[in-house]
Amino acid sequence: MHQETAPLLDCLQKTARSPRAAFHTPGHKQGRGAPAALIELLGHEALQADLPELPELDNLFAPEGVIGQAQALAAAAFGAEQSWFLANGSTCGLEAAVLATCNPGEKLILPRNAHQSVWSALVLSGALPIWIEPDFDPIWGIAHCLTAAKLQAALSAHPDAKAVLMVSPTYHGICGDLAAIADLTHQYGLPLLVDEAHGAHFAFHPDLPASALSLSADLTVQSIHKTLSALTQAAMLHVQGERIDRLRLSSALRLLQSTSPNYLLLASLDAARRQMALEGEALLGETLHRTAAAKQQIRQIPGLSLLEPDHSPGCRTIDPLRLTVGVDGLGMTGFAADEILHQKLRVTAELPALHSLTFIITPGNKADDLQQLVEALRSLAAESPATLASSSADLELPRSPVMTPVMISAPTLPVSMPVSVQLPMLSPRDAFFATATTLPIDQVIGQLSAELVCPYPPGIPILFPGEVITQEAIYSLRQILANGGILAGCADADLDSLSVISTQRPSL
Repeated sequence: MHQETAPLLDCLQKTARSPRAAFHTPGHKQGRGAPAALIELLGHEALQADLPELPELDNLFAPEGVIGQAQALAAAAFGAEQSWFLANGSTCGLEAAVLATCNPGEKLILPRNAHQSVWSALVLSGALPIWIEPDFDPIWGIAHCLTAAKLQAALSAHPDAKAVLMVSPTYHGICGDLAAIADLTHQYGLPLLVDEAHGAHFAFHPDLPASALSLSADLTVQSIHKTLSALTQAAMLHVQGERIDRLRLSSALRLLQSTSPNYLLLASLDAARRQMALEGEALLGETLHRTAAAKQQIRQIPGLSLLEPDHSPGCRTIDPLRLTVGVDGLGMTGFAADEILHQKLRVTAELPALHSLTFIITPGNKADDLQQLVEALRSLAAESPATLASSSADLELPRSPVMTPVMISAPTLPVSMPVSVQLPMLSPRDAFFATATTLPIDQVIGQLSAELVCPYPPGIPILFPGEVITQEAIYSLRQILANGGILAGCADADLDSLSVISTQRPSL
């Protein structure tokens, strides 16, 4: 097998074009029974290739043919010993990683800015979280990565922990000191699980941050669709070494993935792997060059700033293809800037926040995209309240309120207590099965939250079920709402009320 081949992609294409009387799923029968509007949107060829697990297409949960071959090629390309294709996104990969390493009641050490899918993993596994507050940049209001010093404190306080989970890179492209984290984790004989959803491209160019596997992570989960060319929801899980029980991991994935995986997603993983293996360094090199030139132009725009590596313990480096632009100098919030860019200037960011906008740049962004981004930011700056106000002494314009920087994952435990050695008042699993009641928001302080509440994106919760609701958490959520943000996970999106745990009952 060579990286030039794409066994799953080629087999799916051949099978889709083979005429047959299809008495199997899906019901649209390779597009023959599909609605005209869907055919117009997707095209006949995509519907032709929407096939189930036919004998020649192998089986995702017992791969012995083209899926097995494609996964082996992926492992070689990404630097793993074994790789699994995921049709349910990085979410199911992170859930499987926790299920494979932690039994009910066992402890998992992880950063507070873990994705909300990790909450699902805690509920499913019954594991107990040992939260570590990541480093935090108060100027940008951005959470960084966990540090070796904080991990050491957590490991010393909880030597019975079963695994460590780390997020690197973060949504903003910030990478922590993975080598030090891995070394420390392994000193305690534990596996290191890495949420590398936003770093699938790292393995394919020397000017990008080092991949988690190259820095001795035991397991990493990557969203191939986020920064590479796979279809949305397509991801991979990679493993190396002996610290992960691979049979248990495979069993966990069988629990979490659909028994009818979409072959268009699986084939896109095969295609994306081949593209990176053969052309990745050249494609990424061009993208890095274009991005560096665009950043240099953006630095010259008055009122804007760029997030740069500060080389703190929680920010060893930043993915150069992740662009975070500060807009405080324009006299507007990131949410307001995002609306103008999207609605009027036809440029869409990945993540608006109170102080900034974050843009994901991939080889799919060509030179004209980046030039459009630069010109849009220039237009935004020229028409901003700060610019207009400075050009007319008599002009009175509404200004954004002065904002206290807000940690994406605000603390929900008493701030006087060291977060890295704390357990929640109620386990995520017990909180999930507890009885809840809804109270007005001014009555919930000190209660145990029954809801997972987070601004989305990036899907990093501020309140987890089973934790004490603090004044700081409610203030952070209200501030996000006041500045145009959206809260996901809570029944009352306006935050006039919140569900709290009223009666505890044993989890199943």
